[in-house]
Amino acid sequence: MKPIIGGIGAALLGLVGAAVHGAEPGAGAPADFPHVHEDDHPFGLALIDRLEYRDDEGPNHLLWDAQGWYGGDYNRLWLKTEGESPVSDSNGEFEAQALYGRLVAPYWDLQAGLRYDRTFGSGPDRDRAFGVLAVQGLAPYRFETDLALFVSEAGDLSARAQFEYDLLLTQRLVLQPRVEVNAAAQQVKSWGVGSGLNDLQLGLRLRYEIRREFAPYVGVEWVRKLGDTADFARAEGEDTGNLGLVAGLRLWF
Repeated sequence: MKPIIGGIGAALLGLVGAAVHGAEPGAGAPADFPHVHEDDHPFGLALIDRLEYRDDEGPNHLLWDAQGWYGGDYNRLWLKTEGESPVSDSNGEFEAQALYGRLVAPYWDLQAGLRYDRTFGSGPDRDRAFGVLAVQGLAPYRFETDLALFVSEAGDLSARAQFEYDLLLTQRLVLQPRVEVNAAAQQVKSWGVGSGLNDLQLGLRLRYEIRREFAPYVGVEWVRKLGDTADFARAEGEDTGNLGLVAGLRLWF
């Protein structure tokens, strides 16, 4: 539904405005994405946030979620990718994004670029492309935030909101809640996407940082498809929700 997409878009712009007017340089910077160098000295970072095995009620899955950037404080090239595949067969899907990022406030990047989706496996491979407008940064109280609007090559509008928070239990033990919500303004039945809210993902991971750059973790994740998207899944004989155990690695370099 367009009001939902418009609401996420307004939140995206509101967060940029709040960051511009309310953020203080040097306050609450995420260690993984520091803004501490001059723009004429390019540097970069790669973060594999999730590289995990998920044991749930359906087929068990392998999943990855990674991103990285290269550039200075103010202008950067961002690359993002995520995907998953059942362990029992060769079917799967992945997403890749290439974005230009511009620092608009301390610890907030406004991003624009392209996204490419592809499915693979025993059936016919499918793909589609999107334009992307996003904002990524550190919200008050150290919530890592990534809000994005997508326009497909067919003109379909969708949005995604992701939030993570690192709670330090000790200097090495970190509890990370994670929330992801996807929504769409139009149905795209061929991709199993309905209008309105599509799905909700809630995760809780406990990692042990052997080194800051290397941290195994365990956790749980609950995924629920909603609305028309859930109806499309039922029609295909798929589950609309499940709770699974996860184990994996978080790496950055």
